[in-house]
Amino acid sequence: MVKQMTQGGRPAQDDIDIARLAGALLDHKWWIALITLVFAVGAVIHVQLATPVYRADALVQVEGNPGLSNPLSEVRSMLDQQPKAEAELEILRSRMVLGQAVDRERLDVVVTPTRLPLVGEFLVRRGVERPGFADRSVWAGEFLSVGKLRVDEAWLGRPLRVVAMGSGGYRLYAEERLLGEGRVGEDERFAKGQIDLRVAELEAGKGAEFTLLRRTRLSAINSLGARFSVAQRGRDSGVFRLALRDTRPARAEDTLSAIAEIYLTQNIRRQSAEAEKSLEFLREQLPQVREELVQAENALNRYRTQRDSVDLSMETRSVLDRLVRLESQIKEMELEEAELSHRFNAAHPTYAAMLDKKQNLQRERERLNDKISDMPETQQHVLRLSRDVEVTQEVYVQLRNKIQEMNITKASTVGNVRILDDAVVQPHPVAPRKPATVVFMTLVGGFLAVGGVLLRSIFSCAVESAEQIEELGLPVYATVPLSDEQQQLVRRFKHRHHKRGRAVTSGLLASREADDTAIEALRGLRTSLHFAMLESRDNRLMITGPSPGVGKSFVTLNLGAVCAQGGQRVLVIDADMRKGHLHTAFGVSSEGGLSEVLSGKCPLDEAIGSSSVSGLSFITRGKAPPNPAEMLMGDRFTALLDDLAGRFDLVIIDTPPVLAVTDAAVVGKQSGTTLMVARYGLNPAKEIRAALGRLESSGVSVKGAILNAVEPKAATSFGYGYYHYAYKAGG
Repeated sequence: MVKQMTQGGRPAQDDIDIARLAGALLDHKWWIALITLVFAVGAVIHVQLATPVYRADALVQVEGNPGLSNPLSEVRSMLDQQPKAEAELEILRSRMVLGQAVDRERLDVVVTPTRLPLVGEFLVRRGVERPGFADRSVWAGEFLSVGKLRVDEAWLGRPLRVVAMGSGGYRLYAEERLLGEGRVGEDERFAKGQIDLRVAELEAGKGAEFTLLRRTRLSAINSLGARFSVAQRGRDSGVFRLALRDTRPARAEDTLSAIAEIYLTQNIRRQSAEAEKSLEFLREQLPQVREELVQAENALNRYRTQRDSVDLSMETRSVLDRLVRLESQIKEMELEEAELSHRFNAAHPTYAAMLDKKQNLQRERERLNDKISDMPETQQHVLRLSRDVEVTQEVYVQLRNKIQEMNITKASTVGNVRILDDAVVQPHPVAPRKPATVVFMTLVGGFLAVGGVLLRSIFSCAVESAEQIEELGLPVYATVPLSDEQQQLVRRFKHRHHKRGRAVTSGLLASREADDTAIEALRGLRTSLHFAMLESRDNRLMITGPSPGVGKSFVTLNLGAVCAQGGQRVLVIDADMRKGHLHTAFGVSSEGGLSEVLSGKCPLDEAIGSSSVSGLSFITRGKAPPNPAEMLMGDRFTALLDDLAGRFDLVIIDTPPVLAVTDAAVVGKQSGTTLMVARYGLNPAKEIRAALGRLESSGVSVKGAILNAVEPKAATSFGYGYYHYAYKAGG
């Protein structure tokens, strides 16, 4: 990525600094590692406590044709009635099959033992038996078996509690309402006959609780369907893999076996029903054909009697045989047409092919009839009567044969489904997948930690380098490193406006650790300040900042100490009469300070205190007044500063934050030099700009800035943002 650069060589504000993001990751590597570790440990705990889910599977095959062919097999082969995979899949998933499995395995009755929270199932799986302190919970080796549970519709889906009483007794509750007591192995009635319950077995300690629930049949079917899956092995193989997931391995195996058996049984019934339908049709036709045969024989006998037994010639006999065969075929086609008409319409290709074949036979019959028309009338009449007899007789014989065949087919129906592999539970649970889950959750934790750091870095607007402040047109006089020793001097005191308490300094770092890097930076500031104040109208220096917590008091105190160690007479004034805490660094009370001097309650000489550092004096803030800004704007404060300027070489004034109150602007107008303290990683550039604008609008010119608490981090870019701080008076 090519970054757009500013004139100062820094990345443009709208670009993402890849180096800064990489540095942010390095800065927070231990934080990222900790979050990742927490997710990994959480994943390990989860997979250990989670209830394992087992899978039972079975294999069934759907063959293309039944084992025995029926009398209409030729027609069915033309119709291509082989079962389709999609249809068989839907049958397996249907409520017809799953509903029967629910009924057979009584899956609409749910028994849930009460366990210890979180770890109860884990302890039971480890075989932990009931300890002495156990009360309601159910432990290893304890169970309840329901022989019968019938409830009225109003009680469907409502949980019932069974509490073991010992010695084969139990109590039944609906929520907290006692419905009654019962005995194991006996039929009991509760709720005025709305609930019939028989507890077959109850092995549990006294007080152990179980929850009974009678679900609706549809709810049980839907629950079973959500755990049941079926898929075809290979394309058009007709082999289906059935699988069922359950937390109880035995129940998974029994339920899947029931599904496979039900599917096999319904397939056999379907094949048998088809044979029964064909047999019923043939039986309906048999009496009609027999009646037609009797009528045809009577008609032939009567005619021969009238004509004195007319015989057929050889040629006529040949025509008769051909005509009988045609008529027999046409009759058979008509039977098939009657059956096909119940299945398809005339536009179906197979139906149309059968009709076309029938028409061809009828046209050939018409040609023979034309030939018969040329014969003598007596021969024609005898031939037609003989044809009716023989055709009807042949059809009658075929019908009887087909009925016998269909009876055999019905009795021998085995269906076209085979169970190749019986239902069996796999030895290892399929969920949770422990290694995969732990690895996945560890990666998720790592990604979240990295993402959080990157997002925080991308959207962070706080200044992190002196160049960011100088881009605002404000020179940086010093960058003060974050001091570990100073952190030990910070104490937190409870305050009504601070949830975490207020941090105050309890000592001078310059006198405790004179070689600290932060003090060395302030010595450099002392040198820069000497030249900066040469053109100043007075020896007053105001230290302020845009917001609370930037380290103004730390800079004020230790800069004053460093200057005093350099031989100057330095006075430090705590002008933050609301929440100033410079007095804690000197180990004195805040009373008898600036507010008392300005209100005339305390002489100036009594208010000036001496410190352990030679040449360093101080004035505390005094008691918090109701009108600190008005007191600073009064003539007494101006006269006070003029008096102190003559007594000391340098007067350093610590003020409240600029964006919180107006005190800093009031003090700044009476100070020749103003420095603004910004904290590394806390103050956005926009916030510093707003503070500068507020001071400049009051006629205060800021000489320069101090970047405080700089940390040695790898990420060194910048961003923008603005925050508003409430600043209330406190003790």
